[in-house]
Amino acid sequence: MAELPLPVPSEDNQPFWDSLRAGELRIQRCARCGTLRHPPRPMCARCHAFEVEWAPMSGRGTVYSYIVTHQPIHPALVDRVPFATVLVELEEGPRITSNLVDVPPAEVAIGLGVQVVFEWASDEITLPLFRRAGAAPPGA
Repeated sequence: MAELPLPVPSEDNQPFWDSLRAGELRIQRCARCGTLRHPPRPMCARCHAFEVEWAPMSGRGTVYSYIVTHQPIHPALVDRVPFATVLVELEEGPRITSNLVDVPPAEVAIGLGVQVVFEWASDEITLPLFRRAGAAPPGA
């Protein structure tokens, strides 16, 4: 079976991927004005500063928007459809696009409380996925 292509970290987002590998969700924050931003980028859109820091997030949020994919758009997805891609609004404010796991597509709804879960994909890449808040983590 084909494997999904993995993200390729860049200089701007490497700390994001490093934090995921360590089991933490960290989002880029402007070191000057404090604006949280995702996806990571070199300059703050609010104050135009280039100084950044990486703020730990709770990993809790709500589904802001979603789409359910029924047709595999890559050979590696043939056995995974249907699945939900979600835009999660984190408690701290930023939004992150990911996949929802362990929730049947028919039960996905805007406002659904979710919690991050980390999925090892390779030695370099750990993916931030989301599950229903309060659900037992896989393997528990």
